[in-house]
Amino acid sequence: MAETWDEAQLIADGFERVYVELEWYSGPRAGLGDVDGKPHYFQGDGWDDADEADEYRVWPASDAAVELEREQWVIFVRWNECRQAKTVELETHLGQGGIDARYDELALLLAPYRQAPEDARRLVGEVRFDAGARYRVEGLDYWFRWRPIR
Repeated sequence: MAETWDEAQLIADGFERVYVELEWYSGPRAGLGDVDGKPHYFQGDGWDDADEADEYRVWPASDAAVELEREQWVIFVRWNECRQAKTVELETHLGQGGIDARYDELALLLAPYRQAPEDARRLVGEVRFDAGARYRVEGLDYWFRWRPIR
């Protein structure tokens, strides 16, 4: 289990909240979180299983995109709560499509926003975890501290 941190300490140490996870593979690969206090998409193109910070492309998320992302995230979190309670099967995972019409509609609407633009900034993201639930309506249990690539 990764070490966990108190939210006040995370903020004091310069870590920022992650609101939506779009991909996880040996760590956060893509999602939506704050960078410099404002919502941004992040996307890691490669990863290192070592316990080191990874490089990400980050770009601002519009207010409209954030609203849609948060709506889709709530649908996912509610599904995950049912999965944890064993009232739905893994085969009903929303990501495969055809399970929840609104989730699918949001995926189509969000697809263009989720593409990194050519001018996306490249930053290093260091991850820390809080002690809360993995998936929750307000976000995730991991936070990022961003810094320029050296």
